[in-house]
Amino acid sequence: MVTASALLPLWNRAEEWARRLAMIRDATEFLYLSTYYIEHDAYGVEMLDALDAAQRRGVAVNLLIDGFGQRLGGVLMSAASRLSLGSRLDALRRGGAVVTIYRPRYRLQRWLGGGQHVKIQVSEAGEALFCSSNVTRTSFEGWNEYAVALWGPVVPTLLESYRAIGGSVAESHLDRLRTTAGSPAADIALEYWFCNPNLLQGSLGPLGWSGANEVTDRLVQMIAEARASIAITSLYFKPVEPLMAALVSAARRGVDVEIHHSHRDALPATELAWIAAAAHYRRLLGAGVRVYENRHGEHSKIVVTDGNSVAFGSYNFEHAAHDRLAEAMLASRDPLAVRPALAIFEELRQHEDTVQVTQRTMVELPPRLRVKRAILGPFKRWM
Repeated sequence: MVTASALLPLWNRAEEWARRLAMIRDATEFLYLSTYYIEHDAYGVEMLDALDAAQRRGVAVNLLIDGFGQRLGGVLMSAASRLSLGSRLDALRRGGAVVTIYRPRYRLQRWLGGGQHVKIQVSEAGEALFCSSNVTRTSFEGWNEYAVALWGPVVPTLLESYRAIGGSVAESHLDRLRTTAGSPAADIALEYWFCNPNLLQGSLGPLGWSGANEVTDRLVQMIAEARASIAITSLYFKPVEPLMAALVSAARRGVDVEIHHSHRDALPATELAWIAAAAHYRRLLGAGVRVYENRHGEHSKIVVTDGNSVAFGSYNFEHAAHDRLAEAMLASRDPLAVRPALAIFEELRQHEDTVQVTQRTMVELPPRLRVKRAILGPFKRWM
């Protein structure tokens, strides 16, 4: 159990971006930022400009990017943009910043998409941002994302986990945060769920791995304990079997279950993620689960049960989140944490981009998608 002295929800995209930049521009001693990838667009350039200015005025800048995630993100960029991004990162390093590309230890882990997916930003001011978003236009002008700004003892806890996702943290920086974390009084109770499965696996990586993932296990428990309602957001809903079974079981015992994830058009680069999710539709709808697709894209990761318990963070409901990617979630029963999430689901239900999936929806799919779903569905673990 950890605590926070304050929690500020950041659902509005412009507000989160402004807060990210303000933290960097106001930093005087150190700045840590982890992300899955950076795109060399207007947002990536503005972020890199702010980091460069910070390190030039003496701030210890630490930037952690996932190697596999950046490779995937590179698909969205031209060759020239990828070269420009590499040059900017090299310039940061030459200026004294610590820029780390995280790659798991074993080759097979790297080949199969192992990496880190946790998004944390912290400075000496004692504020932490805990986010679902990446540094890309898509996260700030396209998809829904959810972040929170936090103060108090939870801040050094978040920064400590930066080490377990491939980064390095100066002990003096942690000491600084621990010294100031107790003032003002911290009375928002939180749980921090974290797991990097890459650190638990051998040379075969996720192949044959059956170890425990704390985040998956806590989410299964949260769903299993629900008595009235469960609401979930995820990029695409295609979870490991223990989570799927817990959710279907909850729906069959009378719990009102709703899932909000992305429409197939929200990820133009590929239909594979949607196909993997759609492979579960018959099972979900048959159990009475309500499934909604968001046409402009859902990238937040929020779970609310019984209207009084919430978890949010980086964990998408997919196999990769369980056995390939470091993920983290914050959970709480405090109304200050729960109420913003309830408001988000109320907005999603009424939004014009929200489309409910029905049995008729599946019958009316274009033939090519029905064929793809039938052929590729068995391989959903890797999509």
